[in-house]
Amino acid sequence: MRSPHIGQGSNSVNVRRYNERLLLKALRRAGSASKADLARLANLTGTAVGSIITSLADAKLIEFTGRRVEGQRGQPASLIRLDPRGAFGIGVRLDRMRIETALVNFAGDVIARRSHDTLLPPPAAVLEIVRRDIDEMRQLLPLHERERLAGVGVAQPFNLGAWLRELGLPVDAFRAWAEVDFAAELGRAIDLPVFSENDGNAAAIAELFYGCGRQCDDFVYLFLGPVIGGGIAVDGDCLRGRTGNAGDFAVMPVLPSRLPSAPAPLAAWDILLTRTSLSSLIRHLRYCGETVDTRAELEACIARGVPAVDEWIDDCVDALASALRAVLSVLDSPVVVLDADTDAGLLDTLMARLSTALAAITPEARGTPTFVRGSFGPDAGAIGAATLPMFFNFSPRAGILKGASVDTQEVTYVSF
Repeated sequence: MRSPHIGQGSNSVNVRRYNERLLLKALRRAGSASKADLARLANLTGTAVGSIITSLADAKLIEFTGRRVEGQRGQPASLIRLDPRGAFGIGVRLDRMRIETALVNFAGDVIARRSHDTLLPPPAAVLEIVRRDIDEMRQLLPLHERERLAGVGVAQPFNLGAWLRELGLPVDAFRAWAEVDFAAELGRAIDLPVFSENDGNAAAIAELFYGCGRQCDDFVYLFLGPVIGGGIAVDGDCLRGRTGNAGDFAVMPVLPSRLPSAPAPLAAWDILLTRTSLSSLIRHLRYCGETVDTRAELEACIARGVPAVDEWIDDCVDALASALRAVLSVLDSPVVVLDADTDAGLLDTLMARLSTALAAITPEARGTPTFVRGSFGPDAGAIGAATLPMFFNFSPRAGILKGASVDTQEVTYVSF
């Protein structure tokens, strides 16, 4: 990590702001560190680090935890870490079959969560549910800590009313969602800044901020839920694209499924979510006579080694390997992170078979990525949503150096 040169005027303010966030990132990765450690990690002078540490301490974003004495000459160094209660984020994840809310602290610990497993109601009804959940989350914090809420993140598929045929869901239930900006509605209903993001990108941001991003700035993130989602991490930031749909693996073109349970394709090519999603697994299990109405029943089928699960895995990997090979050819990412709404051994099996399938189609002079399990499982969406306020307020994104703002309101507790 190499910090930029100090400029003049407003650029100097932006650099200061960037460097403060750079030190916060270094602390997230190190867990605890001395000032000398931070100067080395951030490639800053000791004087600059000392000044930034003072401002971060005044903002109560960091705390001093003791002194390092082992293997050191002279006066022991004071150790610094993030203050878990320095900031908080509330996350709301909306999916076609679930509403989740979570409260997360600055260290990434989930303090509380709420979940409603239901076919998504109309927007007005969801707004009331979410407002109630947010109020309950806020009440869990002491009064003086409520002021440290960085905001509310909303993570949802940007096209809730699309691909319902492939998912086997009623079209009428989602008509109202095509006309509403839920994050904007929520922002008008509560007195906190609201940050909105595609649910796949939000989960990838959680990995960047609290998960494997502590060791790696570049990776492809895949999340196997009712629909396959994902995100792309490049240089410690999330690639969004013009509409926020970069990393939209669900609609990548693939050949039609060979499973008898798959819906007949409308054209010569199909889309990835038809073959690579938990919805397609559940559809195939039901076609084969299994009762799968809950996550527990799905995990029981996986754990029992039902033959239909293995059939689906073969079809899933066949589709996903070629799609992922195309992505890696463009991005050259060293790591692929795979997470899912359910497990019971499914993730390990998928990673092993996908690694083998990918190696078989990788051209000469090109390598294969390292596969890593995701950090959050079924909580990835809600934690990702709760991470959005933290990420936009406290992450050293390159746009800060250009004075760029994000699409959402940005609030800071540090004297940037």
